[in-house]
Amino acid sequence: MALTRRRLLNTASASLGALALPGLRHARAEAGETQVHGLSTFGELQQPADFKHFGYVNPQAPKGGSLIVQITNTSGNQNFETFDTFNIYVFKGDGAAGVDATFDSLMAGSADEPNALYGLVAESVRISADKLTYRFMLRPQARFHDGSKLTAKDVAFSLNALKSKGHPIYRTILAELASAEAEDELVVKVQFSPNRSRDMHLIVAGLPIFSAAYYASRDFEASSLEPPLGSGPYKVARFEQGRFVEYERVRDYWAADLPVNVGVNNFDKVRWDYYRERQIAFEDFKSGKLNYHEEYTARFWATQYGFPAVSDGRVKREELPSGAPTGTQGWHFNLRRPQFQDVRIREAINYCFDFEWTNKNIMYSAYSRITSYFDNSDMKAVGKPGADELALLEPFRAQLSDDVFGEPWLPPVSDGSGSDRALLRKAYELLRAAGCKREGAQLKLPNGQPFAIEFLDSSTVFQPHTEPFIANLKRLGIDARIRAVDTVQYKRRFDSFDFDMTSFAMGGSTTPGVEMKNSYSSQSANTQGSGNISGISNPAIDSLLDQIARADNRADLTVACRALDRILRAGRYWVPMWYSGKTRIAYWDVFSRPAQTPKFGTGAPATWWWDEAKAAHIGMRG
Repeated sequence: MALTRRRLLNTASASLGALALPGLRHARAEAGETQVHGLSTFGELQQPADFKHFGYVNPQAPKGGSLIVQITNTSGNQNFETFDTFNIYVFKGDGAAGVDATFDSLMAGSADEPNALYGLVAESVRISADKLTYRFMLRPQARFHDGSKLTAKDVAFSLNALKSKGHPIYRTILAELASAEAEDELVVKVQFSPNRSRDMHLIVAGLPIFSAAYYASRDFEASSLEPPLGSGPYKVARFEQGRFVEYERVRDYWAADLPVNVGVNNFDKVRWDYYRERQIAFEDFKSGKLNYHEEYTARFWATQYGFPAVSDGRVKREELPSGAPTGTQGWHFNLRRPQFQDVRIREAINYCFDFEWTNKNIMYSAYSRITSYFDNSDMKAVGKPGADELALLEPFRAQLSDDVFGEPWLPPVSDGSGSDRALLRKAYELLRAAGCKREGAQLKLPNGQPFAIEFLDSSTVFQPHTEPFIANLKRLGIDARIRAVDTVQYKRRFDSFDFDMTSFAMGGSTTPGVEMKNSYSSQSANTQGSGNISGISNPAIDSLLDQIARADNRADLTVACRALDRILRAGRYWVPMWYSGKTRIAYWDVFSRPAQTPKFGTGAPATWWWDEAKAAHIGMRG
């Protein structure tokens, strides 16, 4: 889960960013403090204090119309297929899509800059010399949707609530928050622990702000279908539990004219529809019930777009290059299960997945193989470790495999037959070396138990890819099978780590930081609901995660990430899947867009707007 500011449509376009205006209303910084109009990872800011809008938006973009989409990304307690609460920031329940657009944060980012924030609720920040104290100066005009004033008390309440009662992801990431308190109505003082990570100020500045008065009579941790009180550009208009949720643009949104709100939040209505099957969602897109669609299935992209609306131009298709970093996606082993304790067994299972055959025959050769946890970036480990990486790895040499100190591990490349005998032979040799024995058609673990693997999922979308994989596992005598369960059961089992293997994808980052502890640290391995799917627990990894979180320059960060990449890849904690450097979109021709796209994303559809002339031409209403 990304713990920088998440915004409408899960883009990095920072639709709610704003920054300090000339003539700040607060007194100047005290001795030893530095006053700034924005924050970044390494102190660099592209935008001056008086900028008017980001370069990738149209400042004259009209407001109006509707955007109707299927949920395609989740975080925290959210679920792809249903929802039963608007409280997405706690562990309980299945959170509704789009809720974060109802909340503002202290600051918000730019899709042209990696990890830089400019003021939204806060117009400026004062930073102590030791960078352990941050005073956020709030805008006096900030308001919640009910007209009540947003104050420092609300900010302090929000940070403390997320740290003590929020989803485990927030509790983990906010461990270094020492305190948050209101010094007066418009100044909130945030203090970090002495061992603070590099990006803690960005994380705190990007979190949602709740109304303290609203929660004075409500349980912050409870699941609830009461629409939340926020201060953001949208609010809940109507919904049907588990089927759709619709948001309306706040016409008197207090921050509408701030510089980085110019040209965004352009739709009067944004609706998220839920589907259990992608094919059903696609049929609704074809009929116009959905008007924007991001296609994740290469087979559909190659074979399913011959319908009349495409042929006559009412529906447009595009492949947009994305500057966003490549994420990770794969079948993850659950190391809490006894059958996956031995790295040789995990490697053997990797030999059973034939990516080359799958890519050609199922995915129309549309993908590249994921080989690293930092693919398509200079943080990917290549060749043998250099002196700088060895300096981080050597203290743990006795606890690490020799693979870490050689060429980084790569997943096997097959002959493309779907059942490469040479690879299956290597797999069997590894299984035997690990103590497994074949008895007739059945492979048994070293403890004598039959070797079985259940691939848990809540959807059949990966079934065509998994079935050939399973067929190869069965050739080795492994009792492998797919189990698709309903979404409620899947989430319960996923959060409690009750599975053998499951597919999971995580977004990438240009500047990894403390959020990686949620995915790979020893602490998160034992925290239900965390992102540590495999249960990775390794002191060397913990040390490198600290190095990554505290690196104060990009060179040191890159070295630490490369070293981490070596250890993770040597551990064979997953069977890596695939990635594409392009985003496939289809949409009804009712939108227009800016001429320029952001450097770290596509801008679609967050910077787009409803075009009345186009809509009238094809007979579609907003």
